[in-house]
Amino acid sequence: MSLWTSLEPASSTVDPGGSTKVRLRLRNTGDVVDEYRFEPVGDVAPWTVVEPQTLRLYPGTTGTVELTFSPPRSPDAVAGPNPFAVRITPTEHPEATTVPEGNLTITPFTEVRAELVPPTVKGRFRGRPKLAVDNLGNTRLTASISGSDNGDHLSYDIHPSNVQIEPGRAAFVKATLKPRQIIWFGSKEQRPYTLAIQRSGTGPQPVEGTYVQRGFLPRWLATFLGVFMALAITFVMLWIAYKPSVRTSATEKLQEAGISTLPPSPSASVAPPTPPSPSAQAPVVPSAPETQAASGSGGGGGGSTETKPKESATPQEETAATAVAQLAAQDPGRHICYRAYLTDKGWTKPVCDGAMAGTVGQNRPIKSLNLATSDTGGTAATAFVYYPQSTDGKGHYNGPWKGVVDGTDLYIGSTKKDDPYMLGFAMNVGESKSVVCQTAHVHNEGWHGLGCDEPGGDNYIFGGTLSNQLWLDAVKFTV
Repeated sequence: MSLWTSLEPASSTVDPGGSTKVRLRLRNTGDVVDEYRFEPVGDVAPWTVVEPQTLRLYPGTTGTVELTFSPPRSPDAVAGPNPFAVRITPTEHPEATTVPEGNLTITPFTEVRAELVPPTVKGRFRGRPKLAVDNLGNTRLTASISGSDNGDHLSYDIHPSNVQIEPGRAAFVKATLKPRQIIWFGSKEQRPYTLAIQRSGTGPQPVEGTYVQRGFLPRWLATFLGVFMALAITFVMLWIAYKPSVRTSATEKLQEAGISTLPPSPSASVAPPTPPSPSAQAPVVPSAPETQAASGSGGGGGGSTETKPKESATPQEETAATAVAQLAAQDPGRHICYRAYLTDKGWTKPVCDGAMAGTVGQNRPIKSLNLATSDTGGTAATAFVYYPQSTDGKGHYNGPWKGVVDGTDLYIGSTKKDDPYMLGFAMNVGESKSVVCQTAHVHNEGWHGLGCDEPGGDNYIFGGTLSNQLWLDAVKFTV
């Protein structure tokens, strides 16, 4: 070899953003004049400057060049020992290239940049910002993330709460902010908060943001609801205060008919709208006691009758007419028998003279009634039913009156599946000396007070309720 080299010093330390120098001495040990070219190699070569870049030496002479290392203050200048080298190429003997090596230690530094994305979040129940953390230092960053605010208005769910970030890399931390108290009514409120990055041995690095908490309902809507509720309560109170009651009469007739089984009630029946064409005297049907067919709409005019032909091939159904015929045969005189068609259950067994037909507390509205009388000169009635198109919250009569003679079945209402259930009824009996009395059990109101028509004239009695929100549960009748 025709070249001798020496690095002074062979190891050196430098701070990122600073610089340091290393001297390279070399001697031409050959016997010819030669020129040497210098080229830094290795990871630190981009930050190394050699001066001069060429050097001409005579045989036996020594020369010196300086290596200047200037690593930047960036993640590229990785902290720790970094080997370096200089390639020396002789011009006369290029095959005799020499590469002296040394060691350069770069000191560590830490630099963190953090940013909230977005800096302001809005929500009623939560906000979801992200914290972007950039490691601009030349060593691995290990830190924990925590949240806080003045007044402790928010709770924080941070994931991940601990991060490790390599030099020159970034990490995103998801945060969920939840208000400890919900604003039900009113305008929005701003909640400043801070996410802090805590590194070992250093103070926390805060990043500030704002959570705008919105009200669940706007203030104008709360005012509107309050006014609406006040008006609704006022309307209900006025309706209850001016709700008319129906008279009760014919106490002596009730006692003669054995009406002591009907329970009294503190509330009287509500006054009904006038039924269509009420008839005081039920029409006389010349035929023998035949059952009237159940009608889906209660059709037929006042005084019209509808008969159901007998079927000899099938057993006769036990109706109100068969029950009153049996009772009159055993005890001649005035009697009334009746049964109720219940929703999702069908017809009940006929009962007579003050017994209950229907149910109490089972939520089974009556859809149709079957009635028959003896020794009253006949009976007539019409049904008051649920009306889905109502504009005043009340039901309506679903057809004109229907009347039958004594011993014949009278049907009001409907047993069809999709037809409305009954809210009430209006009825009378035929002879001027006879009265019919009733008491009705209305859903959520209980038994109403006793009500009777008056003998003679176009009189009738109404039982049940007018309200579309209620229905008829059970009935009791006497004559």
